[in-house]
Amino acid sequence: MAESRRPIITLLTDFGTVDHFVGCVKGAILEINPDVHLIDATHDVPSHDVLAAAFTLRSYYNYFPAGTVHLVVVDPGVGTRRRPLLVATERYYFVAPDSGLLSVVFENETIHRVIHITEDHFFRKPVSKTFHGRDIFAPVAAWVTRGIDQFKFGPEITDYVSLSTPKVRQVGPKLLQGVVLYVDKFGNLVTNFTEKDIPAERFDKILIAGEEVSILQDAYAEGDPGEFFAIPGSSGFYEIALTRDSAAQALEAARGTEVGALLK
Repeated sequence: MAESRRPIITLLTDFGTVDHFVGCVKGAILEINPDVHLIDATHDVPSHDVLAAAFTLRSYYNYFPAGTVHLVVVDPGVGTRRRPLLVATERYYFVAPDSGLLSVVFENETIHRVIHITEDHFFRKPVSKTFHGRDIFAPVAAWVTRGIDQFKFGPEITDYVSLSTPKVRQVGPKLLQGVVLYVDKFGNLVTNFTEKDIPAERFDKILIAGEEVSILQDAYAEGDPGEFFAIPGSSGFYEIALTRDSAAQALEAARGTEVGALLK
C-alpha cells in the first residue's frame, strides 16, 4: 500500500519573523504531529488587521490539496471571550478566532460544520491568556491532522461572527461604485471590481482619488513609465497600478478608498 500524503497545515499570522512567536507555534504543532508539512502563507499581515488577514486567506487557501488545515492567528481579541473556532468545509479545515476573519470562507465554501473549541484537554498547558496561537489554535490544528473527530473539540454553533465584504453598487446606467480592498507590497490597489462586474470589452475607465485610469493592460510590464493603468489581477479583482512605482503612494489611496468604474 502506498504511503498516505503528509498532512498539511498552512500558517497565516501577524506575528512577523523577528520574535519567537512563529517558532513556538510550529513547535506546538510538531510536538503533537511531527509528520505535518508546515507551509508559511505569511506572517506579515499588519498587526491586528482582521480584514487584511481575511483578504490574504481568500487569495491562497483554495490552491491547496483537499484535507489541508488552514491555521489563521490574527487575534486582537486574544484573552477575551471571543471564541476559538474549528470550521470544516467540503475540502478544508480552518482553525481561527471567531472575529469575522473566516467570513470569506463562509461566503465561498460549502460549510459542513462550525465547532466552538471548548475541550481544553486538547490545549497546551498552561494556557497563556496572551498566546492562544501557541496554546489553543496550534494544538487543535495538529490534533485535526491526527484524525480526531471534530465533535470532540466542542459543540457545533451557528451564531459565528460573519462580516459582510464590500459589495459593488450600480449607481448609474454605466457607473459602478466600489472600494479598494487591499494594498499589496508593490503599492498596487486591489479593488473589489471583478471581471464579471467589468468585462474587458466594456472597460472604459476607473475613477480613483481624482484620477481617471483609462488604460487597461494584461501585464504589469506593459505600462509606460509614470503611467497609471488597470489590470485584472491574479486574485480575481481589478487592480490599479503605476509602472514600477506605488500607485497607493502616488494617489494617496489606501484600503477603503472609494473607486468608480465607467462602462462602455
